[in-house]
Amino acid sequence: MGQTMRAVGVNAFGGPEALEVIEVPVPCPQEGEVLVKLAYAGINFIDVYMRSGRYAKSDTYQTPLPMVLGMEGAGQVAKVGKGVGQVKEGDTVAWCIVRGAYADYAVVPAWRLVKVPDGVPLDVATALQLQGCTAHYLTHSAFAFKEGDVCLAHAGAGGVGQLLTQLAKLRGATVIVTVGSDEKAEIARSLGADHVILYAEEDFRERVMEITSGRGVDVVYDAVGRDTIHKSIRSLAKRGLCVNFGGASGLVETIEPLELAEAGSVFFTRPHLADYMRDTLEIEPRADNLFAAFRAGQLKVTVDTAFPLEQAARAHETIEGRGTRGKLLLDVAG
Repeated sequence: MGQTMRAVGVNAFGGPEALEVIEVPVPCPQEGEVLVKLAYAGINFIDVYMRSGRYAKSDTYQTPLPMVLGMEGAGQVAKVGKGVGQVKEGDTVAWCIVRGAYADYAVVPAWRLVKVPDGVPLDVATALQLQGCTAHYLTHSAFAFKEGDVCLAHAGAGGVGQLLTQLAKLRGATVIVTVGSDEKAEIARSLGADHVILYAEEDFRERVMEITSGRGVDVVYDAVGRDTIHKSIRSLAKRGLCVNFGGASGLVETIEPLELAEAGSVFFTRPHLADYMRDTLEIEPRADNLFAAFRAGQLKVTVDTAFPLEQAARAHETIEGRGTRGKLLLDVAG
């Protein structure tokens, strides 16, 4: 009998209670693949969407049942398959956009891996994968900032929001964020946000128009979704861009084309990170840029909580409750 390991997954779509800790065989890497012994796995909303069935029809992020969850992780190379020359046993690596990180071991295509440099702790390296690369493509590719651009970012104290704020500031942008509490407002300000809106107390669109003297912002980053998207569109300057990259309050189901015209001939996109991480030519520069910014002290990475693997359900409850003040992780190695 082969070696077994712990893993967390679902047999049926559902709430956090659908997550189960199971004992499964340690996978074996095939040609071009690498077996990684996990130190940390990241908790992300994409895991929630997969667990709940919201991505059941997605071709990009397939969710076959039963499945082990987890789309980012970091650890050490335990074994390499045939034809792998990029990494060797013992290397410290990280990755995202490959499912299966909620486990002691995961098999990852070698081209998806990035080497973690000295000076970057593994919890930070994990946080800089899915959430870090999301913040990077949002500020460098989906909308390429130039000096003087103005953005609105919802959930400014969350994992992506904190990184996005800092990266946007490094690009010379003026950053407006929304948050849910005074405590979160202080977090956002400490990371460089120029203006902070408490959405429970203020109409964020009215405040945006006040701050921009009626012009609106060049880009809105909206991962809240259903509750904010229409006012986000209306917060844009003429021909601005609304980027909906998540749905913490529920996924956006409808946008009328005329709504975009009436808002000022604005643009709307709902991207997948996977389409901005298509090959090593996109993956490595993003990771290298993030690691370098961290090592230079230009990028602060806040790990909120690292839950034991067995508490994955509790971690999902926390992220869905929108109570995070940074990155949530699973401490797999314990």
